[in-house]
Parts: sequence; C-alpha cells; structure tokens
Amino acid sequence: MLLDRNWSCRWGELDLVLQRDQRLLVVEVKGRTAPRHDRGGLDAFHSRKRRRLARAINCWRSDHPGADHQLLQVVLALVDLSCSVTRVRWYAIHQLS
Repeated sequence: MLLDRNWSCRWGELDLVLQRDQRLLVVEVKGRTAPRHDRGGLDAFHSRKRRRLARAINCWRSDHPGADHQLLQVVLALVDLSCSVTRVRWYAIHQLS
C-alpha cells in the first residue's frame, strides 16, 4: 500500500513510502536517460545522500508514529529510461527494526 509519494522535509525527499506485510519500504528512485559514468545511478547514492535519506526517514517516522513498530527496509530502484521498455534494477540497501 502506498503511504506517501514525494514526501519532503528539510533533509530531503522520500520518493516512495510503502507498507507491505508489516514492513515499511522506502524506495529511492534514480532514473537515467543516457548511459553515464555513475553506473546507471548507483554512484549517486553516496554516503552524503544516504545520511540525508536516513534523516528524512526519521522525520517521516516522527510524523507517522503508527509506523514506528514496522520493520524498515530501504530500497534503491535504478530506472533505465533510455530504451522503449523500462527496466528497473532493485537494490536492498538497509533493513532496520
């Protein structure tokens, strides 16, 4: 179930926040229209971005106290927009209780 889309706070934006089987999934989406030197967006998820994302998740959770008990999983979705068939590569980044 979709809980939020493009939710933002002072630390950044959460692209997608979903609930699935008592899990809270935060999906960071990186789309690329042309081949780049950042491995399709993977390198764009650097340590500074991960820290800002963690802070944004904490803000979201403080705004939604009912989600505190759910297992948190952060997922990176790399979307190849350069071809007619959209391909997505999924990476599980982090899982917390």
